[in-house]
Amino acid sequence: MESVPAQLRQVLSELLSESLRNPLPAHTPRRVSGRTRFSGKVTAVVGMRRAGKTTFLHQLRRERTLEGEAPFHAPYLSFEDDRLTGLETRHLDLLLNEYDRLAPPGPDTATMWCFDEVHLVPGWERFVRRLLDTRNVEVFVSGSSAALLSREIATALRGRAWQVLIHPFSFEEALLHQGVAVPVETERLAREERVHLERVFSAWLGTGGFPEAQSLDALSRQQLLRDYVDVAILRDVVERHSVSNVTGLRWLVRQLLGNAGGLFSVEKFHAVVKSQGLAIARDTVHRFLGYLEDCFLVRVVWMESGSERQRMVNPRKVYPVDTGLIPLFDRTGRANVGHALETAVLVELERRRLDVTYVRTRKGYEVDFLVRSADGRRELIQVCADASDPVTAEREVRALEAAGETFPDARKLLLTLHRDGIPPELPNDVVAKPAYIWVLE
Repeated sequence: MESVPAQLRQVLSELLSESLRNPLPAHTPRRVSGRTRFSGKVTAVVGMRRAGKTTFLHQLRRERTLEGEAPFHAPYLSFEDDRLTGLETRHLDLLLNEYDRLAPPGPDTATMWCFDEVHLVPGWERFVRRLLDTRNVEVFVSGSSAALLSREIATALRGRAWQVLIHPFSFEEALLHQGVAVPVETERLAREERVHLERVFSAWLGTGGFPEAQSLDALSRQQLLRDYVDVAILRDVVERHSVSNVTGLRWLVRQLLGNAGGLFSVEKFHAVVKSQGLAIARDTVHRFLGYLEDCFLVRVVWMESGSERQRMVNPRKVYPVDTGLIPLFDRTGRANVGHALETAVLVELERRRLDVTYVRTRKGYEVDFLVRSADGRRELIQVCADASDPVTAEREVRALEAAGETFPDARKLLLTLHRDGIPPELPNDVVAKPAYIWVLE
């Protein structure tokens, strides 16, 4: 191993020693759909900054100790520590040497290495691959960019990766964080319980799910979330991709986050900013949208189509990754409950690892989501905060029925904000329920 600067050697040794010695932090447990580990593969934990990826790594370490393993079998290292500036892949062998020195001898139990924000070390993937090939280990890495991790994993780890997506708190996780009991039988709630749960759900839509924002007053929460957005723009987009047109990027962010669930067309956006005297190329707008999706600030839903060309030429629907971001950029003064509800449903579908598109029928009717599960089942989901008005109900159901002609095997589901928003009469093939019941199922 090439020589390691003395200061880096000391810092790495201290950080590793602390992770093996210090008690594991206690946090609200995260609920993740599907597997969190896969034998012989690296688990890549990805998601928006401050969504809880580090907490999830510590949760996995805690689960390991609850299974009877000693804490020294789950070392953790965060590469965001400013004292590790200048760290290179060739320095990482020191970690293995220090671990061998600090960990007491024992049975040949797999060591669970957790590397937080590992992408900050150039060439990290080569070290991880060698670690998998030469030692009895499990490896978990985290990062704030899906594209970065995916590209590096694809080229260097050659299919030996398993991705876990961490979004901000779901409604259930927010309840657990607040110490509120999660109802087991949501369909049989007493009226008082239902009203309370509906009130808490509405408040959660406004607060959002970022863990640090849960107990803050509105002003402090908005400042915190605005800082999150600024850091994502500057560090995950501008610095990482060497963006020079920061003004155009910020215009795009305001447009996307201020119109949650709205149809977005690169052509129309380009025409608007051009009319305002801002020079930005269409291809640049495409790239910026990709960067913002890659760092999880926004989520993009494509129109359902068997033709790739049709998918590309039709507008996309764009959502913030968290409902708490919506009020930061909205200029209409409206409550935006419907947009927040639709955003919450989409993010929940992503948590469940489902494939999501939106549907536009030949007659121009639109259904918010067409959902495909791994076993091939399909579901058409329409989101409407209040469908109790007959005119509103007729419009929402008509779109579901029209889309059902194209997807006859798909279950039809209408989600409302509260139980009082459900239409009194529905076709037999349409199921309606409050969204808070659906997200807790």
